[in-house]
Amino acid sequence: MQKLLVADKPPDFLKLLAHDLRWQLLKTLAASDYRVNELVQLVGQPQNLVSYHLGRLRQQQLVRERRSSANGRDIYYSLDLDRVRALYLASGKALHPVIGSPERDPRPKMEQVSLRPMRVLFLCTHNSARSQMAEGLLRHLGGDRVEVFSAGSEPAAVHPDAIRAMARLNIDISRQTSKHLDTFVGQTFDYIITVCDRVREVCPVFPDDPERIHWTFPDPVTIEGNKARFRAFEETARLLTNRIHHLLIVIDRRRAG
Repeated sequence: MQKLLVADKPPDFLKLLAHDLRWQLLKTLAASDYRVNELVQLVGQPQNLVSYHLGRLRQQQLVRERRSSANGRDIYYSLDLDRVRALYLASGKALHPVIGSPERDPRPKMEQVSLRPMRVLFLCTHNSARSQMAEGLLRHLGGDRVEVFSAGSEPAAVHPDAIRAMARLNIDISRQTSKHLDTFVGQTFDYIITVCDRVREVCPVFPDDPERIHWTFPDPVTIEGNKARFRAFEETARLLTNRIHHLLIVIDRRRAG
């Protein structure tokens, strides 16, 4: 009988996830970005303990942090789903190759999917960049599975760099317009997604308790210098594309019932 090699130990990633509180934090951050005081309330543990385990997760680059643009004293935490997935698959592959094989198509069979599209509203302060780009991306990637809108608390014109960055992805948002979030108050949505820290603080209540999600992104409009600012818009487009791909998997499975 072949002896177990000393090197054949559980991957550090699995040992990291095996802790109850760290697992709770990951599950919570998989749904939305949160500040540490919100995480304390959601997991029901003392702040010093939550901060310690967030530090452990940050060391492995599973969790990222970003200072809030609404209140510089607050820090938002977000989960790097791509890194978690890569490490999860690598851990499975260490046990057996078949376990490390990614799912070929995570979407449910179309014949199993209900016909009603999911209604999604993206919100940011000026509805000029991040929320407009998110609207265009989700409409393009989601097709008839979604109805997508965006609005802002202080709407302004759609930024030219947002249009240019989307055009690089063959997505035309030049006909999209900025709207005040009051336009949508009273309407029913499945998801309300804030992509700006400031607007999250003033987001109104919508009927039927839609799922509230927050994605914390820096505002590319604030970057100085034309070239640097456009690079920031392209990076925002990349990050939004990543998040929206993950969202669509959740939407498809929710529609499938």
